[in-house]
Amino acid sequence: MTQGIDIGFSADSHQTLLLNRANRHGIVAGATGTGKTVTLQVLAQAFSDAGVPVFAADVKGDLSGISLPGNPNEKLLARAQEMGIELKPAAAPVVFWDLFGQKGHPIRTTISDMGPLLLARLFQLNEVQEGVLNIVFHVADKEGLLLLDLKDLRAMLNHVADNAKAISAQYGQVSPASIGAIQRQVLALESQGGEQFFGEPALRLEDLMRTDISGKGYVNVLAADKLIGSPRLYSTFLLWLLSELFEVMPEVGDPEKPRMVFFFDEAHLLFDEAPKPLLEKIEQVVRLIRSKGVGIYFVTQNPADVPDSVLAQLGNRIQHALRAYTPAEQKGLKAAAQSFRPNPAFDTIEAIQGLGVGEALISVLDEKASPTVTARSKIRPPASRLGPATEAERASIIAKSPVSGMYDTLRDRESAFELLTARAKTEESEAVEVETTRAEKTEKPEVHKPSATEKAVTSVAVSVIRTIGVTLGRELVRGLLGSMKKPTRTTRRR
Repeated sequence: MTQGIDIGFSADSHQTLLLNRANRHGIVAGATGTGKTVTLQVLAQAFSDAGVPVFAADVKGDLSGISLPGNPNEKLLARAQEMGIELKPAAAPVVFWDLFGQKGHPIRTTISDMGPLLLARLFQLNEVQEGVLNIVFHVADKEGLLLLDLKDLRAMLNHVADNAKAISAQYGQVSPASIGAIQRQVLALESQGGEQFFGEPALRLEDLMRTDISGKGYVNVLAADKLIGSPRLYSTFLLWLLSELFEVMPEVGDPEKPRMVFFFDEAHLLFDEAPKPLLEKIEQVVRLIRSKGVGIYFVTQNPADVPDSVLAQLGNRIQHALRAYTPAEQKGLKAAAQSFRPNPAFDTIEAIQGLGVGEALISVLDEKASPTVTARSKIRPPASRLGPATEAERASIIAKSPVSGMYDTLRDRESAFELLTARAKTEESEAVEVETTRAEKTEKPEVHKPSATEKAVTSVAVSVIRTIGVTLGRELVRGLLGSMKKPTRTTRRR
């Protein structure tokens, strides 16, 4: 018999999600306050009980209660009795994660692993600027420079800017304006705490796919209450995680149960203002990752938040109440109703508007992978706590985590920043050495070479000195000879 998980109970039957169809993806939609988070919690714990690891973003902090046994009130006990199920308080094994390292283990990746396409999305780059970023990555690969963190990327941008002429001649125009635009986006990301996301040790995907000693899948809860304030970082991270799984995991077809299930809360952030290449990548990943045994469940207010090309691939659907006061909301309501297989017992549009808290329209895939007739159902109550865990409870769970100590300390190994800094120091040292050698040559004494004027003056002076010397010599000789030849008068008298 095919295994399944109970989602809810309608007037005449249980609504069961078959595990061998759970990798065909799904959507949980509904207005704020209609019970989406509780439904997410019920599904996540049910997958965990079936031995399927789960990853879920906790936008409001309420999902953290899945880590603790519930304390059901009379209302929840009555609903369980009505459905014919025994509600035993139980917790799911949980690992808390946080990109900022405050409410869970840090999650990091490297700049290289993120890649230029997703970084361009994160930096809101235009087509020209994205082309320059691709050149930066290509030059880094060619020169063997690892891009691990934001300071590596910043150093690489400076390197490309300093050598723009040569690089432009080989790969295409690299303008200072494009480099400057990317550098400003790097600075903006750093101001939002994004530098904590890039670095090592990088997340190992196998650490998200753990089961505990009893065989239950770990529920990986990402603290996203702060992260949601940086919606592009949030959506880019989720898409990166999905892309990494797509690249790493082998093909398995349709397994008896998923190898992993993802819940993407606030799913509209994944698609808002996404350029066409990114939308194509999302569609490709969603379409193909199914055969790798990974199920993706989008959690959002309205199915219209998800592009039609992606929505068409979501076979399992849970629709909570929608309100339609504006023309845009009415259009979204109509689109949501049309995505369900009609039930002749009620009007789908009216049913969606009339659902109470904790009620939903459910249509899932049957054994033949066909959607079941839409049923109006009450969602089953969770076995874990409704509401958030306290800080002390969260800290205790983090301390006992199977990945405790593995990601908490940042490691900074030699990469582009260090190599380019060392290269710059070497070039500076060589330049100083050349300048010193040149200066030493300049300081050596040189033999003075007289000018033409100096030579002329010297020649005249020598001539005059010679003339004076000859004249004085002659007069001296004459004087001496004269005194020898002429007798004095005294002698003659004698």
